[in-house]
Amino acid sequence: MAEETIEVTATETTETTEDTAAEQPQIASSLTAQEREVIANMPYEEARDKLMQAVRALENGGLSLDESMRQWEIGEALAQRAQSLLNTVRAKLDAAQAQQAQTAATAGTQSNLQ
Repeated sequence: MAEETIEVTATETTETTEDTAAEQPQIASSLTAQEREVIANMPYEEARDKLMQAVRALENGGLSLDESMRQWEIGEALAQRAQSLLNTVRAKLDAAQAQQAQTAATAGTQSNLQ
């Protein structure tokens, strides 16, 4: 069976993303600063897909200890990125729901005419 490992490479994206690298705790890692930067700017779907590939590579086995550790570190970084993006979306949804509830509560009252 061929070994499948994930390499993090820069991909061009036109989507602007929030800087989530600052939110992530920094641990000793074999990932380069450039690789961490690439992951920190990945859109959710790409991070999720690469995370699934890293998990498959680990589950398939056949990797050396160093290769396994690298895949694990890549997977951890990708999971943190995806979770950070999900947290951002959750916060936006919560804010929109709160605004909608506030608007509904004052609809048709004198307070919204002032």
